[in-house]
Amino acid sequence: MSGRCRSTLAPLADVGFSAVGLRRLIGSRRQLPARLGFTRAEVIHHRATVAQRMSISGVQDKVSLRLVDGDLVPTDVDGEYLLKPIPGGPLPRFTGQAPANEHVTMQIAEQVFGIPAAANALVELADGEPAYLCRRFDRRDGRRIDVEDFASLAGQSPDSHGRNFKYTGSYQQLGALLRRHCPAYAIEAEKLFALIVFSYAFGNGDAHLKNFSVLASADGDPVLTPAYDLLCTSLHLPDESRLALDLFADDYETPTFTTNGFAGSADFRELARRFGLRPARSRRIVAAFTDRALAARADDLVRRSFLDRDAQDAYLAIVDDRRRALRGR
Repeated sequence: MSGRCRSTLAPLADVGFSAVGLRRLIGSRRQLPARLGFTRAEVIHHRATVAQRMSISGVQDKVSLRLVDGDLVPTDVDGEYLLKPIPGGPLPRFTGQAPANEHVTMQIAEQVFGIPAAANALVELADGEPAYLCRRFDRRDGRRIDVEDFASLAGQSPDSHGRNFKYTGSYQQLGALLRRHCPAYAIEAEKLFALIVFSYAFGNGDAHLKNFSVLASADGDPVLTPAYDLLCTSLHLPDESRLALDLFADDYETPTFTTNGFAGSADFRELARRFGLRPARSRRIVAAFTDRALAARADDLVRRSFLDRDAQDAYLAIVDDRRRALRGR
């Protein structure tokens, strides 16, 4: 893994980070290690050891890290970063490419489409395996910030809605929850809508209730968090549903959906209408995901990513299919 920044994918002469990448990841031009001093097995062992004390949810092997004297080290308190290695259980396709998949998808969201995303990078573990690194956004000036995901806002849990509680609901419901809890709804609703369309456009079939959250702004008002957990899940799970949630809270189908059997631009414009977005704004947001210039920039990032060539080809085929869907074909 050399020749580009491990965060921004900008060209570099050697392994490491660009100045822009470092500022995003650590807030300065201090150094960050490109290769960590532990293996995936040690990550799994550490997670099992501190599982009862850590605040990170989810079934994927993850560990919280701190930057200490220029090294990233596992910690169970005051974590500054989240590390996700290759999943421990095999996926139907491209298991070893999952960290690179998440990295490039997050970079595309922010660099190409202007979607605020958690600062991230792809690093190597001690044995050379890749791992996805993400700067935690639930800290401000060294203090913990309250973050609440949309499952919690909806009052949904395994006890109340069963084991699939985070998949119970609709994207329209997300908008209603945001309207209820966010004073700056008009601004945040556009951000939420763009994130939903991005997830569809880039094959993320796991954009469920817990993958959207709000946090307290510097003024104390709830706003959307930076995007997180964005990856082209269809790369690994080709038979999954295109959407983790229903678009609408009722059984409504647009004529386009009835004809084609999958969502297109008309479906997302209807969702935007239910969010209360202005039609001109929603059309512009949806159109961005089929814009040729933006598509070329996204495709270039995929080709410069740390995905191997076969995974790049498969990723781009999925995204091309979604672009056709959003053009109404």
